Amino acid sequence: MKLLLDENLSRRIVPALGARFPGSSQVGLLGLERSTDEQLCDFAAENDFVLVSKDDDFPALVVARGYRPKLIQIALGNASNDEVLSALLGAADRLESALSQSEICIAVINRDVRT
Repeated sequence: MKLLLDENLSRRIVPALGARFPGSSQVGLLGLERSTDEQLCDFAAENDFVLVSKDDDFPALVVARGYRPKLIQIALGNASNDEVLSALLGAADRLESALSQSEICIAVINRDVRT
């Protein structure tokens, strides 16, 4: 599973994600920083990324678009890059298991599910 981090998540954590989520990137690294949410969804879906964002607009957009792409919603509040990275890596197996199921399109990481 490869992740596409939204603009609101730091590109600095991408290298640390690489071992667990090979092929992951961040929108700024791909020249997509001026893209609309719809364009990011299209890009993620067409390139087999799971979108990762703190943005509250994405869950409704993903549902309205027929659950494409799949989404990891980061609901950690004002979290540091290290906290976001730790949350993603700590929940990696659960995220991959959940999002591999066809009926699940959104996984939420909040303070209750971090390891």
